[in-house]
Amino acid sequence: MSYGVDARELYEALAWYEQREPYETIVVPWLHQVQGRYRTWLATAAEDSSWWTETRREPDGRELMWELYALYRVSDLLLLAFQPPSDEPCAPDPRPLLSEREYVDLFTSLGMTPFEDSDAFDPFLHEIVEVEQADDPQAPIEIAEVLWPGLTLGQLLFSRAGVRIHAGVEHAQRGVADRSPLYWTFRRRHRPTVDLSQGWGGNSQWRTDFRLDYRTPAGDRLNVAGDRPIDGSAYLRADHLENLSPEERLLTPGERRELLRHRCLLRAPEAAAALAGSPDWERDLLPFDWRLPD
Repeated sequence: MSYGVDARELYEALAWYEQREPYETIVVPWLHQVQGRYRTWLATAAEDSSWWTETRREPDGRELMWELYALYRVSDLLLLAFQPPSDEPCAPDPRPLLSEREYVDLFTSLGMTPFEDSDAFDPFLHEIVEVEQADDPQAPIEIAEVLWPGLTLGQLLFSRAGVRIHAGVEHAQRGVADRSPLYWTFRRRHRPTVDLSQGWGGNSQWRTDFRLDYRTPAGDRLNVAGDRPIDGSAYLRADHLENLSPEERLLTPGERRELLRHRCLLRAPEAAAALAGSPDWERDLLPFDWRLPD
């Protein structure tokens, strides 16, 4: 379903903009164009109603998955200025495009709800940005600071809040939990990222599905559109069998679940020595079809 304007247009306008006041110049006019039916269309994804099962048959559903992904790319771009510096020498600092208030206003105008709950760490709601290593290796993960707010669209998680945490190495290892690849993510200033758009051309990369995580009264449902059991048994489609890749088999069941919940590993994997034989194993890992519960 096309409304003559979309989030890719907003992303590209912001990415190339070099003047002052991008909120008033770019965001406000864009929002004026997408109110009404566009916001109603986004709300289709707000409830855990299995709407995504129509995406392979109905163009509107497929386009909604792509549009949510494009909006997530907008969020990734806007959040760069809130993140720690890159470890790469001479990496330029990103220019802040919007203030936190303007960032929140953009997405609340589309029907989303911000949150900054810092009472207890929750991997559904919180992305680990920096780890302060506790002296006690068994110290649980605690939030030290919220760096940017998260966003939900009804029951759907749109974007997690970025947090600095304090934790023992048995729960979150500095240099892994905050610097290893972050999956289902296009860009971070301070760490590598992996998503399915990377490596594709200028148009094809925008045909990437958004990860759907729902918090429901019955519990959390992670990556609900995924169709591959996380422990490598048959595909849910009975006519298609698939085993785990060699890299996936080297992760323990607990590590695979940790990766799906946190979108990254929290500690060096138990099979780190074996995985070291494949220097690109983190890039070759393809958890994008896993889901929980199976």
